[in-house]
Amino acid sequence: MKIAVGIATAGRREILAVTVRLVTQQTRQPDRLVICRAAPDDYEAPAQGPFPIVVLTGAKGSAVQRNLILAAVDDMDAIVFFDDDFFPANDYVEQIEHLLSAHQDIVALTGRPMEDGVNGPGLSIEHGLHVVSEAPGNASATPTLTDTYGTYGCNMSFRLSLIRDHAVTFDENLPLYGWQEDIDFSSRLAPYGRIVDASSLRGVHLGTKSGRTSGLRFGYSQIANPIYLVRKGTMPRSYAYLLIRRNVAANLLGSFRPEPWIDRRGRLAGNALALADIAIGRISPQRILQFE
Repeated sequence: MKIAVGIATAGRREILAVTVRLVTQQTRQPDRLVICRAAPDDYEAPAQGPFPIVVLTGAKGSAVQRNLILAAVDDMDAIVFFDDDFFPANDYVEQIEHLLSAHQDIVALTGRPMEDGVNGPGLSIEHGLHVVSEAPGNASATPTLTDTYGTYGCNMSFRLSLIRDHAVTFDENLPLYGWQEDIDFSSRLAPYGRIVDASSLRGVHLGTKSGRTSGLRFGYSQIANPIYLVRKGTMPRSYAYLLIRRNVAANLLGSFRPEPWIDRRGRLAGNALALADIAIGRISPQRILQFE
């Protein structure tokens, strides 16, 4: 099986260097590493490595950058997407090969991080490396496979034959941070096989705050993106409205005593703009590109 690892990155040069190092230390090394950067100084490939490293440059946006990665792995059997701040355990790629070989009905795989800093201030590089280095081996364990609605974007893997057969790409109408693009992408593959959460796919998601979308833009996306996906048919209405209600409530309550690492007031303002756009019939994920 030919397995590629793809990483879309923007503005996280120091963290990305650590993630790349962990990829080179995999017990089963990938057949190719493809990094799509938003600017030339985001990453510079070494002169040589243990496997081919392809460096692309694309417009900033997770969907755009991941589509460029897909185009660069057309001859591979599987793609493993890592966020630039996801530190994989050293057997992650090995586990992907094992699971895809043993379960031909699986089309997509994801793992739940051992620790995830996305809902807090974020985890340090040192802490992430410590947690990953202390992770026990998987050799004697039988992984638990749980069918799930969608993949978690920080670490998700796919069978490329099905992506090619059905011309599935990441939706570039979800710009910049592309909130919920992972759910949309995996939902379009769901008719063709299982989407599973595998206990053997381990790592740490730092949840780094640098390089993320502004509070205003993200708050707008919290409403615009789910509505867009409901209309598109890749997100159930009930799930979308749960997301919207939960996020608006969190931003409203948090605006009185905002966490230092979250722009709650900016997000709430973005929520309000999105609700106003619903009222006048112009709600669209692309609107965030008009905001400063």
